[in-house]
Amino acid sequence: MSAEVQPAARPVCPAPSTRRQTIQFRVRYSETDQMGTFYNSRPLEWFEMGRTELLRYLGLPYAELERRGVFLPLIEARVEYLGRARYDDLLAMTTTLGTEGRARLRTDVEIVQAGNGQAVVRGHTVHAFTDRDGRAIRPPTWLREWLAAADSSSPQTGAITRDSHS
Repeated sequence: MSAEVQPAARPVCPAPSTRRQTIQFRVRYSETDQMGTFYNSRPLEWFEMGRTELLRYLGLPYAELERRGVFLPLIEARVEYLGRARYDDLLAMTTTLGTEGRARLRTDVEIVQAGNGQAVVRGHTVHAFTDRDGRAIRPPTWLREWLAAADSSSPQTGAITRDSHS
C-alpha cells in the first residue's frame, strides 16, 4: 500500500449538507437505438454524469480529487432497466453518494421520467480509492472527514441541466 495522499492546507469546501442531488437532462438523439429508445450502455454514462455533478455540487470535483492524487476507478456496476425513454424525453436522475467498507465509494442512482415519475433505470456503481499508479489506498484523512460530515437525510435538487439537442 502506498503512502497516504498529502492533504491540502485547508478543506476543499465546508462540510457538505447532503449526499443526494437530482438533476434533469434530455435523451439525446445519439443516445437512442434503432428501436427509438435509449441504447442499453447509456445508463452507465448517465450514472457518471450524476456522480461527477454531485461531487462538483458538494464542492469536491473530480479534478480536485485527482490533483490531490486520489482516483476512483469503477470496480462494480449494476443497472436495472425498468422502463423506456425516447429521444428528447426529459429525465430526472437522483444520485446518492455513500461508502462501502473503508476503501470504496458507492453511488446509487434512480432515473425517472421527469413529467410523470415513471421509473426508467435504477442501479449503482462502486469505485475503489487508488493512487496515481492504480494502487489501492484508504481514503486520506481529509476525505474521510469530508465524507463523514455529509448528511444524507435531506435531498437536494440541483439546478444542473444538460442541453440535449446536440
